[in-house]
Formats: sequence, structure tokens, C-alpha cells
Amino acid sequence: MAGIEVEGLTVAYSGAKPVVAVRSLDLRVDGGEPVAVIGPSGCGKSSLLLALAGLVPPSAGAVRIGGEGVAGPRLRTALMLQDLGLLPWKTVEHNAGLGLEIRGVDAATRRTVVRAVLERLGLAEFARAFPAELSGGMRQRVALARALALDADVLLMDEPLSALDALTREDLQDLLLGLWLQRRHTQVLVTHSIEEAVFLGRRIVVMTPRPGRVAAILDNPEAGERSYRASETFLHRCVTLRRMLAEEGAFASTEVDEAGGER
Repeated sequence: MAGIEVEGLTVAYSGAKPVVAVRSLDLRVDGGEPVAVIGPSGCGKSSLLLALAGLVPPSAGAVRIGGEGVAGPRLRTALMLQDLGLLPWKTVEHNAGLGLEIRGVDAATRRTVVRAVLERLGLAEFARAFPAELSGGMRQRVALARALALDADVLLMDEPLSALDALTREDLQDLLLGLWLQRRHTQVLVTHSIEEAVFLGRRIVVMTPRPGRVAAILDNPEAGERSYRASETFLHRCVTLRRMLAEEGAFASTEVDEAGGER
């Protein structure tokens, strides 16, 4: 799987009030490694992810995936956003195959690939349903189906589960873990949830307040088993991560719930 290298990344936005979202950020993600990124609100986490996806050009520095510079969207990189990007007038089947359609894959191949992905995610019987007819958790699965249909070797996720209730969120965390165990793709998850970061990230990147840089990286090698949530190591790691975030001022202006999620 493709590894990610970020060297001296700066992302700045021009306008009436210019903003430097990320400054001189260095990060390396090994091929097949699942990494979580967490930090104070507005610290540039989403800007980092968009730069990795090739959707925002670096103002300075470089991003490489699989040893090649990222100058635009990459065919085998999939991005899941918080708002999912589902088209309400298209069916589940069409939404799941949209990325393939944009890339010019013929209709017969799209149907075959999408059918297999929907079956894997438990959505086969809803192939002709529309997003408005689905629960929040099922819509998340459709967005994930779109990513899997692309046969991505790099999966980037920007708080994809933040709008879900606790039980559905935990179920989909288990699904994401199971898919990573099967596929071993490179995975970068941006989240505000301490527990989610510890459950899904083998390493957890803590960012500074804006302009965002890497403040610290917490090794979390035990992640990778559904039973990890019930272990003492998991609880200890959550406490450690909470302390690291407090040191970066993550809670200064943000109310945080017991699960470590932002309210």
C-alpha cells in the first residue's frame, strides 16, 4: 500500500482576512498504517486532509503518496467528508458508483463492482433507495461504499461519524476496523473523539492550535481488535491522549463530553 510523506507543509488561504491553517507540518504515514489526527478546533486538520487528497494546493512544502508528488486528486485516494457528499436525487447504487462513473468506468463494470461492495456493507437490498429514505448510519455506509468501489489504497476521512448517535457510531467504527483488517489500506482519520482516535489509530497525531503543526505523536500499537475498547490499556491511552490535548489547549474554548467528543 502507498505511504504518505508530508514535508514542511504550509496551507494558507487568501481573502479579506488571510488565514494560515497549517504551517511547516511534517508527517510520515507508512503504507498500510491507520493513523488518527486530533487537535483543537480550527487547528488545520481538515486542511491537512484536503492537501493529502490533492484538493488544496500547498502554499509551501510537499505532499507525496507512494513516492509521487500530489499535484491534484489521485485515482486510488478516496476521501470521506463529514457531509458525505451524497446526491439526493440518485439511488444508493448510483451514489456508490459515482466515483467510477466520473473516472469513465463502463456501466457494466460499475454495476458489478458496486453490487459486490453493497453486499459487503449490508446495503444490497437498498440499492434502489434514495439517501432520504436511509438512516444516518446507512448513509455513512453508502459514502464508504463509494470509497471502496474505487479500490482505494489510501482512505482519508474527515470526521465521517461525528453526526451519529453513540451506538451507530461504535458499530461503524467496528466496520471501519474490519475493512482495514481485510484490506490493509493506508488510512488517515480526522476526528474530535478521543475514544475514536484510540480505537482506530495505530498512531495518533496531536496537532497544535492554528496554524497547525504536529505537537506530538502517541503510539497505540494495540489498536486493531474490537475487544480493545474493554481493555485497561485502551482506557489508559485515552487518559494519556486527553492530557496531551489539554496541554495543547484543545479544551480551552470547547466543551467536551465524556467520550472525548466535541459538543
